[in-house]
Amino acid sequence: MSQHEKPQPNVPTPLCEEHIAKGDWNPLWDQLRELDPEFMEAYLAFRSVPQKNGPLPQKYKELILIAINAATTHLYGPGVRRHMRNAIQHGATREEILEAIQLTTVMGIHSCNLAVPILMEEWKP
Repeated sequence: MSQHEKPQPNVPTPLCEEHIAKGDWNPLWDQLRELDPEFMEAYLAFRSVPQKNGPLPQKYKELILIAINAATTHLYGPGVRRHMRNAIQHGATREEILEAIQLTTVMGIHSCNLAVPILMEEWKP
């Protein structure tokens, strides 16, 4: 172990185990869990609040999660698939899912919103 490595105590991670068991686990989190299991547990507790509470029906939560996972800033295919399946199980139609996906396209304009003004400033004939 190098001087920069901090040994992690054997910390129980019930929320990690719960998310793994229900198929709501991103394998990219494995290393973070290994390095700092307490942080991973805290993140999952925070992330789970809107899933467990709030007035939105689960179908709408899943449609939002489809959009988040499909957005150009995230592009996480396994999450899109998982939340699509969940949305269908909660009564979403194909058309509703398609609209949620189509709504994510507005994020693409932000590249132009940022870059075009810079281009106009930098491009001096």
